[in-house]
Amino acid sequence: MFTGIVEERGTVASIEPLSNAAQLAIRGRVVLADVRPGDSIAVNGVCLTVVELGPDYFTADVMDETLKRSSLGSAVAGAEVNLERAARLDSRLGGHLVQGHVDGTGRIESIVPDEHWTVMHVSLPEALNRYVVEKGSITVDGVSLTVVAVDDASFSVSLIPTTLAETTLGVRQVGDVVNLEVDAIAKYVERLMQGRLS
Repeated sequence: MFTGIVEERGTVASIEPLSNAAQLAIRGRVVLADVRPGDSIAVNGVCLTVVELGPDYFTADVMDETLKRSSLGSAVAGAEVNLERAARLDSRLGGHLVQGHVDGTGRIESIVPDEHWTVMHVSLPEALNRYVVEKGSITVDGVSLTVVAVDDASFSVSLIPTTLAETTLGVRQVGDVVNLEVDAIAKYVERLMQGRLS
């Protein structure tokens, strides 16, 4: 479980293709401070298990399902990624409950800077639309954000200067693909209601 509060920007050091999978090596500093093999680190919002640790990197195996469902399938060496260690139960929950289970991807449609914030408009897959509500939470590339507006095919978020400076959202461009995770509570409520209505 994560909070969507990115701890640092890391870098994809290497990608080793495997049969129906890949092994990623990710460079970082902050997230390696107290991590051990078997721990979880969110990479652009994707929960990955640490397989091996080096002095300034960790490796993780990524299965085919994750490569197909997230932007990690098109990751390249040298790309910057958002990193967050798993949440601790004895600390504040700064963002919202994030599972690290990417629901799908969206494409950045526009980036509109303003004096004190930037509005990012992102396409929304039809299958996820019903889970996204105005003033609700959504995770974009592992960043916990509040939805400003939503319609049938897209949503908008406002990014403060800190978010732009400390996450990869500050260097994203129109046309880039981003990972999306909707609020898990909405999916559970829907499932419970389906059972009750049937």
